[in-house]
Amino acid sequence: MTSSLLPQGFRDRMPPEAEAAAQAMTAALSAIGARGYRRVAPPLAEYEEALVGRLKSAGARDLLRVLDPASRRMLALRPDITPQVGRIAGTRLAGAPRPLRLCYAGTVVRLAGGQLNPARELTQLGAELIGRDTVAAAAEIVAVAVDALQAAGATGLSIDLTLPDLVDLLAAGPLPLGPEKRERVRAILDAKDAGALVAAGAGGYLPLLEATGPFADAVARLRSLNFGTLFETRLAGLEAIVAPLGDEVRLTLDPTERHGFEYQSWFGFSLFADGHGAELGRGGSYTVLHGDGREEPAVGVSLYPDPLFAAPATGTRGRLFLPIGHRPAAAAAARADGWITVAAIDDDCDPALLDCTHRLAEDGPQLLG
Repeated sequence: MTSSLLPQGFRDRMPPEAEAAAQAMTAALSAIGARGYRRVAPPLAEYEEALVGRLKSAGARDLLRVLDPASRRMLALRPDITPQVGRIAGTRLAGAPRPLRLCYAGTVVRLAGGQLNPARELTQLGAELIGRDTVAAAAEIVAVAVDALQAAGATGLSIDLTLPDLVDLLAAGPLPLGPEKRERVRAILDAKDAGALVAAGAGGYLPLLEATGPFADAVARLRSLNFGTLFETRLAGLEAIVAPLGDEVRLTLDPTERHGFEYQSWFGFSLFADGHGAELGRGGSYTVLHGDGREEPAVGVSLYPDPLFAAPATGTRGRLFLPIGHRPAAAAAARADGWITVAAIDDDCDPALLDCTHRLAEDGPQLLG
């Protein structure tokens, strides 16, 4: 019955999951806002040509399009909110002081679901620090992401870091490659194919495949390669970014991972949590395109917290049944104390059938027998 009511990849969120989702979103946004990020709310749809112009990588292929009857132009439902925040930063807030800290939350819609996640409607929230892409800015964004996910209920967090432009960095210096070979080497490194690297005449890149794993060990292996001052600066930057986390988060490094980081520049990261196989978010450094063609550095993170929403909502003491004739002041006091109150509308209202755990009596809440 349900499959005939909703398109593939869309679903209803029922209680108590819907309550948990709202609570987790509020908690995550509060954690981001506490670090000085101000919320913006871009629209769900924009003119197709404008949105396509700001999407990077394969994002334009994710667009669900619809004809606008008012303008007779094609609209596109956003598959990603980050480019919209970039538009706001580069136009309406172009003159705002930098660094500019913005956050957002909303629904994104994609043309098709993935093999691991068939959903086409996703919740996305995030934070963007615009005007800087320094180590300090990156460290702040990573800390913001950790705060937000923990506030939303995630535990056992881990972060996988990467260097998206590593091939370009090495190809222009210690491991020279012509422009025509760089994309080929990137693809081989993504596939982790050592034999193909040798066959492509890029055997010097083989040690990068072995420098993957726990962060400290991977950095030590990379540092032993002695690829020059700029490469060492990048490694020191990664260490500074994660240093404030201490032992709070598990850290890994895959220096050649580029899938999903095609529009990041020197730094990228993915976030995971215990009990959830799929990543809960990713971020890194990138550029915001202004209307005059100027590019502005930025660093940000996008979180996809839907897997966290299945947990029961917390922070309330239970559902309290209010019988007919109850005192409104007593009910208000109970709500202030953390109870969810459910008032009887007529004599047919059964507290048990209404999922109540307690009944309001003269001397306060009483457990239902």
